[in-house]
Amino acid sequence: MREGSLEAPTRHVIDWETPDFTDRAKTEAEMERVFDICHTCRRCFNLCDSFPRLFDLIDESPTGELDAVSKADYKQVADACTLCDMCFMTKCPYVPPHEFNIDFPHLMLRYRAVEHKEGGLPVPVRELTRTDRNGKLAGKIAPLANWASDRHNALTRPLMEKVGGIDRNAALPKYHGRTFAMRAKRNPPEVDRSAPGFGRKAVLYATCFVNYNNPSIGEAAQAVLAKNGVETEIVYPQCCGMPQLEGGNLASVAAAAKSVSAALGLWIDKGYDVIALVPSCTLMLKFEWPLIVSNDAAIEKLATATYDISEYIVALSKEKGLAPGLGALDGGVTLHIACHARAQNMGQKAAELLRLVPDTEIKIIERCSGHGGSWGVMKGNFETAIKVGRPVARQALNERQRFVASECPLAGLHIAQGMELMAKDEQVPDAVHPIELFARAYGLQTAA
Repeated sequence: MREGSLEAPTRHVIDWETPDFTDRAKTEAEMERVFDICHTCRRCFNLCDSFPRLFDLIDESPTGELDAVSKADYKQVADACTLCDMCFMTKCPYVPPHEFNIDFPHLMLRYRAVEHKEGGLPVPVRELTRTDRNGKLAGKIAPLANWASDRHNALTRPLMEKVGGIDRNAALPKYHGRTFAMRAKRNPPEVDRSAPGFGRKAVLYATCFVNYNNPSIGEAAQAVLAKNGVETEIVYPQCCGMPQLEGGNLASVAAAAKSVSAALGLWIDKGYDVIALVPSCTLMLKFEWPLIVSNDAAIEKLATATYDISEYIVALSKEKGLAPGLGALDGGVTLHIACHARAQNMGQKAAELLRLVPDTEIKIIERCSGHGGSWGVMKGNFETAIKVGRPVARQALNERQRFVASECPLAGLHIAQGMELMAKDEQVPDAVHPIELFARAYGLQTAA
């Protein structure tokens, strides 16, 4: 085996149903093996807070080696991992097929599965990950829910921090009374039969975030696809399970995978492509589900039929061409490439998408925002999330483009808050999804 593993990284099936997987002693023994290799390399020191925590524990120990670090302190390292996959995808020279066989994010996932088995996940965190329930309930009282969750609300946010563990300073997504699925059913866009892509059919997997928190992303995607002749249907059986994955609840993820793949499989059989609107969810459908529920025909079929929204439109432009009518986005765009888009190993599709817009300057940021899903809003994590994302916010401010975009809506919200904290009194733009800017370039949506 060559040093540095020059082959493409490969991932192993996650054997979460075997007793050894959630055996604490065996899990910590594997962590010890991997942490010692990380200690001798330290290439990942600047990716997230997991690695600085690990290296500080080692450097401040009596021997300066891992053997003097208590295994109880391993939790500090695991808790800081956001499962962004960037160490595995971009930095680690020892990923499979290298003989060291290091998959740091999935090892941290294993540790969280141990904690989940032992009942160690705090109740507030567990309840926060129930996105479908939360979205349905909050949607019924959306104005009240949004008032209560506003970070400037000095009455409710300290209470949320005390009871729910959500940092009072963290920006939270809004809720909508009318979900994306409701809106699409009531007012579907007319498909342009003269467009080059006419005849294509796609089902949009709404995702919990787009459905409940940001229907504008879904409306923009559906409008752009209709403009380009693509017939769409909106399907949302349930959340993909990414929040449960972050908490180590792999049984719940497996159940979601089977349920959603069965529902979407009916549309694949009718000749529809599948488009997921948030890269974390696309990653689940394409890569994580087949590793968690292996050798399942429905899940494997879905994985091969699934596209990220930017990926799909870029492919459409190359295969069929796009409908005319794109206009410049005056003032330019600073685009953040989300970690879970990078982890799909498909290239910078959002950048390719926006470069299809004429006479528009596109600046790229390819670094983790630090948010990490529900992780980044919790008390004890938020300040770390802001610290990790500070280089992204700084670069976005320095680029001084009119628009800021991120493929990940939560990352975008976090980046905008980081920019606001650094800019003091200076006005900063909201961060939107690239598909919203593409719809604007077509004249299908107004500016955010």
